[in-house]
Amino acid sequence: MLMDVRRRPSRPANMPGLKTEDAPPLPSTKASDALPHPMYFTSTVFFTLFFSVVYYLLGRWREKIRTSTPLHLITPAETAAIAALVASFIHLVSFFGIDFVQSLILRPAIDSWSDEEEEDSLVRKEDSRGLPCGQTLDCPPVPVYPLAAKPKIADIPAEPVSPGEKDENIISSVVAGTIPSYSLESKLGDCKRAAAIRRESLQRVTGKSLQGLPLEGFDYESILGQCCEMPIGYVQIPVGIAGPLLLNGREFSVPMATTEGCLVASTNRGCKAILVSGGATSVLLRDGMTRAPVVRFGSAKRAAELKMFLESPKSFDELAAVFNRSSRFARLQSIKCAIAGRNLYMRFTCSTGDAMGMNMVSKGVQNVLDFLQTDFPDMDIIGISGNFCSDKKPAAVNWIEGRGKSVVCEAVIKSDVVKNVLKTSVEALVELNMLKNLTGSAMAGALGGFNAHASNIVSAIYIATGQDPAQNVESSHCITMMEAVNGGQDLHVSVTMPSIEVGTVGGGTQLASQSACLNLLGVKGASKDSPGSNSAQLASIVAGSVLAGELSLMSALAAGQLVKSLQQIEQGCLQGCCLMNKKEEERIVCHPLKGTSSQVGTR
Repeated sequence: MLMDVRRRPSRPANMPGLKTEDAPPLPSTKASDALPHPMYFTSTVFFTLFFSVVYYLLGRWREKIRTSTPLHLITPAETAAIAALVASFIHLVSFFGIDFVQSLILRPAIDSWSDEEEEDSLVRKEDSRGLPCGQTLDCPPVPVYPLAAKPKIADIPAEPVSPGEKDENIISSVVAGTIPSYSLESKLGDCKRAAAIRRESLQRVTGKSLQGLPLEGFDYESILGQCCEMPIGYVQIPVGIAGPLLLNGREFSVPMATTEGCLVASTNRGCKAILVSGGATSVLLRDGMTRAPVVRFGSAKRAAELKMFLESPKSFDELAAVFNRSSRFARLQSIKCAIAGRNLYMRFTCSTGDAMGMNMVSKGVQNVLDFLQTDFPDMDIIGISGNFCSDKKPAAVNWIEGRGKSVVCEAVIKSDVVKNVLKTSVEALVELNMLKNLTGSAMAGALGGFNAHASNIVSAIYIATGQDPAQNVESSHCITMMEAVNGGQDLHVSVTMPSIEVGTVGGGTQLASQSACLNLLGVKGASKDSPGSNSAQLASIVAGSVLAGELSLMSALAAGQLVKSLQQIEQGCLQGCCLMNKKEEERIVCHPLKGTSSQVGTR
């Protein structure tokens, strides 16, 4: 059977007048396409037969070895099985070998970057690289890439712009699978263009439109090899401002990225109550990121020997010197171990400067493990993380021992502020906090969740400032306390958060919008004068904002305002921030510190 593997024409014969760039990608020819459909069923039979006779022959030869029967004595059944084995093997090699040979040697030229054989070989050479996408490329400045209009393709709704003729060949190759989507950045040297091509390829493969997902207006070079792989656009999240938050004698305007109505307005009201009451005070209790590898020994006794060695004060200085070689900011603070049978979990805690520090502490832990391997050669390293850390999971060890920054923040809210701004009373707040945040959470079996909605504020600030949103899980551990003070006239409110995990360098903090939010708070980048002070300040701002959010929501619940404010959101009137002029159908913007929940929906 002869197979036509010549270069395809640039314009299909049945599509007169259609330009080359307008032509849809032609389906690639496979060797199996030349075979009739019954061959697939025949191959299934031979595939089953092959493994069946292999299983039978192995069983027979095992029986002969057990009974000391000579292997060269073959029964008629065994002869038939051998013949079936040879026949099925020849068939399978012939069937699958055709497609394999054609894919390697007779690849159609349409899958190449251009008509030049030199560029085609370059593509195949780059496909075999060992490094992941983005690690070997420094993208040049992204040019403005002209896009020309084209007809709709298949059933996908047309985008406002479409790829040019040169990109059309690349898109066809990505759709056909001859160019990996993840390698576009390294092949093109243009991150924005790679995202546009990947996006169009995805639309053609899935048949779904991505219209509405923004592509323009984003610096794709800034995320290369650091924040997100294989980008096709970005998601828009509105950023609001709560404040000023008066914390430790300084005022902060707190950026919050959220899509939840009332959240920013509610936090803003809490900030006002704190501001007019004299401000809040925060204290950093602990600062140390953790990583806990798990290792295994032949016996529990050996695991206990290593535990005693690691927790011995005599060993700490030597281990700290090995650990601290990983970074000029990493400083080992403690090692705590736990044993489960012959498995040992080692929880390393270290300071990490202004970085959140997960990579930093992991490198230090690896140094220590390599060092320990000399004196404990029978130690089997199961994993660099054994979940005794514990990262991105609710865990009692973080609630008790802390992880990242441990912060307590407090304020005394005057009675007239409770009455006039929060629209409730000190007695009602104290009682509600006891029954909801403390007793109610205990009834639910909460782990670190003795609060009203700390995770709301933590998530909003994390997204706005480029933190890892998944670390909201342990960072939102919080217990809210409310007590009547000064003869029962004023309210003492506090939040204790033992595991706030934040950084002002690395990760998403380098992105333009997140960097701007950090700059607004005055904590952008690393502190030159006092390493670690910027990230500590950010943790205090998070705790102070949580304090404001807790104060406002608890007051709304105590005064029965929550449902009313949600109804006003549905009507398009944001609590405490704007008034609706029903006659003229226009919004009147209010000063953040003047609007209160009682004014919403009224003139």
